[in-house]
Amino acid sequence: MELPYLPKGREILYVGEDNEFMRTAQQAAHELSLDPEHPTGAVVVREGQILGRGANGSRYHQEHGCQRKKNGSPTGQDYDLCPGCDPANHAERRALDDARSHGHDLSGADVYLWGHWWACQWCWEAMIQSGIEDLYLVRGAAEKFAKGNGNK
Repeated sequence: MELPYLPKGREILYVGEDNEFMRTAQQAAHELSLDPEHPTGAVVVREGQILGRGANGSRYHQEHGCQRKKNGSPTGQDYDLCPGCDPANHAERRALDDARSHGHDLSGADVYLWGHWWACQWCWEAMIQSGIEDLYLVRGAAEKFAKGNGNK
């Protein structure tokens, strides 16, 4: 499946669901996500240590659902239609913010993302600016999480 966005010179790497960091990202999705329709979680890892955790969603999602999904917007589009879909509410960005809030330098760290099959341009830009080395998704993420509608 073609990715909606991938920065030049970057690739997405894949690990099994049994990977300890992917399991932690999945746990973050289930424990922290404010999007009941599509929980997504991320962890920032460097040298085998988890530096930060984050999950997607907002109070708006909890109370009203996702306007993009209701409208049938394609994944990665129409973020302006849903106040809860602001890229600041994405799991990757929240994990980066959590790691920085604990004083961590993110240079050379990796992000493990569970619950999605790609990362949007805003999240990629934030990861690159933070010095993130690699992005890992769960093997089979496209089949598991691509639903045809906006699902971030």
